[in-house]
Amino acid sequence: MPHNASLRSPWFAPPAARAWRCAPAPAEVRRFHTGLPGYAPTPLTELPPTAAELGLGRVFVKDESRRLGLPAFKALGASWAVHRVLAERDEEGPVTLVTATDGNHGRAVARTARLLGQRARVLVPRGVHPRAVAAIADEGAEVTEVPGSYDDAVRLAAEAASAPGTVLVQDTAWPGYERIPGWIVEGYSTLSAEIDEQLAAAGIDGPDLVCVPAGVGSLAQSVVTHYRSRRAGRPPALVTVEPEAAACVLASLARGEPVSLSTGETTMAGLNCGTPSSLAWPFLRDGLDAAVAVSDAAGARAAADLAALGVRSGPCGAAALAGLRALLTGENAAGHRAALGLGPASVAVLLSTEGPDANPHAEP
Repeated sequence: MPHNASLRSPWFAPPAARAWRCAPAPAEVRRFHTGLPGYAPTPLTELPPTAAELGLGRVFVKDESRRLGLPAFKALGASWAVHRVLAERDEEGPVTLVTATDGNHGRAVARTARLLGQRARVLVPRGVHPRAVAAIADEGAEVTEVPGSYDDAVRLAAEAASAPGTVLVQDTAWPGYERIPGWIVEGYSTLSAEIDEQLAAAGIDGPDLVCVPAGVGSLAQSVVTHYRSRRAGRPPALVTVEPEAAACVLASLARGEPVSLSTGETTMAGLNCGTPSSLAWPFLRDGLDAAVAVSDAAGARAAADLAALGVRSGPCGAAALAGLRALLTGENAAGHRAALGLGPASVAVLLSTEGPDANPHAEP
């Protein structure tokens, strides 16, 4: 089956996805983050007009436009992973943290390195806006621009990290490199823990659906881990959203095994990934209810609509709203609602993973 054949239509997991269970993230991750300077839970903002549009009871958006002083959620994973890396090092002296990035992860690694007195080297693929590249350099990192794809940059970063005194801190995994990406995924667990507390404060016992943008799938893995490790309460439906130009999770789910795609151009630069993380894949395969791909135009409309409701969201973050719209207002919307177990009283949470200044795209 050609990869592109499945990219424009939703793919639904078997009903067993909501019954699948896994182990939870370590509890000490949240304690670590609460001890960081400047830590505060990011807002969970209710969107009544969006709930009315989608025919749901309540819709909330987790606004990650300002997380630990950065315009995206990535600092949660980078800070915890670098903490673990440094705690387990035997060598004395500074270390150079090496990574590839579409923008947000690299800046988070660079910021963490600077705060801890370490060095950072960040490789950036084509398609990342010059302002995003400059923001990484402003953190004190050595930035290398790669004339290839994100996957190319990851490969070159892994090669660069073979030098003495260097450690690869990559937010995607492959066979033989899964320990540090696993720490990054653990770091993201704080985001879901905050959502639980914020919904509880609103008198809500957990969401009925969580919609999360996916690049290589590490944040989605964290969300699956959080909600599929709970033993009590109703399990929510979990949905990933990707750009049509780089829907590697959707294509892999449709194939039943991980596949790599040649990615195209997209304003959703942080999601422009062609290969799912090997660590994330089993969680996505077994724990997701649905995956959907959206156009840049749909993402831009969602970002504008969120801005009108007071939520600053970049193209990647707004993908969550665009994806849920595609499922609940597009073709076969009634079938999608039934498959996801949604009704007029259901509660949905959208993860807006970045603000508009995280990955600025080219001006028209």
